[in-house]
Amino acid sequence: MGNRLSKLYTRTGDDGTSGLSGGERIAKNHERMNAMGTVDELNSVIGLLICKLDDPELENMLVAIQHDLFNIGGEISMPGHSFIQTDKVTALEASIDQFNELVEPLKDFILPGGSEAAAVCHMARSIARRAERDVVSLHHNEPVCDTTRQYLNRLSDLLFVVARIINLRLGRDDVLWKKELA
Repeated sequence: MGNRLSKLYTRTGDDGTSGLSGGERIAKNHERMNAMGTVDELNSVIGLLICKLDDPELENMLVAIQHDLFNIGGEISMPGHSFIQTDKVTALEASIDQFNELVEPLKDFILPGGSEAAAVCHMARSIARRAERDVVSLHHNEPVCDTTRQYLNRLSDLLFVVARIINLRLGRDDVLWKKELA
């Protein structure tokens, strides 16, 4: 196991820089730091979502995703490293297909809501989209592994269908967008 943090503050970031895993220091507003921060934010919201659930199947899947997101953060912190393999993307696709079979086909757009847990899941979905955008922005200047970008893309799709599954299992309807109210 790596070094343990025994002190939470170091003052080394007071100059507006932050350290990467390899020791290099970059600006706190660097694209790499933005991507790491958004992935961390996504991980935190998924943790909140897990706290709102009473569904072991979804909870176990989401905890595994949290581990993947932690690995993605580490990967972004170590330029040139890759921790997310194709099997992780394939597993997300299989879950999307499995859950999508359980819900009614969409005929309308849906709005975040239905239940508190589904609304939090939609929050996670929108943060996953931002994490993907941030990683793609970073990738335009410095390579980021293809599977990491694919993982974040599939994750937002999975979170969309999981929000629908949460509502289904709670006996709540999805909130449909109504053109006449727009």
